Amino acid sequence: MNITRGLIIADPWIGHILDGRKDWEMRSQATSIRGWFGLIQKGSGHVVGLARLVECGKALNQSEMVTNINHHRIPEDMILRGEVAKWVIPWKLADIIPLGHPVPYQHKSGAVTWVAFSPDETQKLNLYLDRMRASADAGISTPQRMLNQSAKLSESLTPDPKSKAVYKLANTSSAPLAESAHRILGRSQLTGGNIRNNHINLSKYIDAFAQDVIGGKNKADAAPRQMEIDWGGPQQVLTDIDGSKSIFRARGWVRRFFTSSGAQEGDVVVITETAPYKVSVNLERRD
Repeated sequence: MNITRGLIIADPWIGHILDGRKDWEMRSQATSIRGWFGLIQKGSGHVVGLARLVECGKALNQSEMVTNINHHRIPEDMILRGEVAKWVIPWKLADIIPLGHPVPYQHKSGAVTWVAFSPDETQKLNLYLDRMRASADAGISTPQRMLNQSAKLSESLTPDPKSKAVYKLANTSSAPLAESAHRILGRSQLTGGNIRNNHINLSKYIDAFAQDVIGGKNKADAAPRQMEIDWGGPQQVLTDIDGSKSIFRARGWVRRFFTSSGAQEGDVVVITETAPYKVSVNLERRD
């Protein structure tokens, strides 16, 4: 099936979808569209993921909206205040696939919900699906394997370097540090448990981080300050460190990082300080 259109989705909802936490996109009108489409981060000019629209549900009342928060991720207080009173029709998604390298597209004037892709844009997006189908025919069919395959395919679809790279963290507050100013804080070799549970073990070099980003076991005991993490994804990540476990407290992005990089047991995660309270996370392949 050709991916001929993309759906424009604003923050933070697009992030929840790519994180795998949201599979209902709430809209004010029903749709008859079904099948594969591109996930477009509003205002970015890029397709950041793929998904299938499998069903359009009926309009939900307020009680049903609250009951289904785990699907749409709209906070209960927003629902009860009536802030989303018109956005009550669930467009139900499946097979959500973040793209390791977002694909740029030409935004058509007047497009506010769906965008029609050009033949070239469709061809690039179809390439992901065609090769994933080939993997499925070879017996690779689980969602996680599909995501890993997507990450490998994305290497051949790197966007034009002149385009706006939405998957890189923006840093408008100050000029980038010179390369010589970067400091490697530490390296963590990944275990199967790390990958399954979406965490990076920082215990061997936790003292290299600023002490005011290291908190306690619970969110109530979070550190007084957070750090900014650039892992190559479409969303800025702010988190502190759970000092009791020596892991980053926010972990949704870790799963996406593992998926988009195709991380495997034995690979090494490198944590580099790029500025005060800013780090980059990269993957080194095992030999």
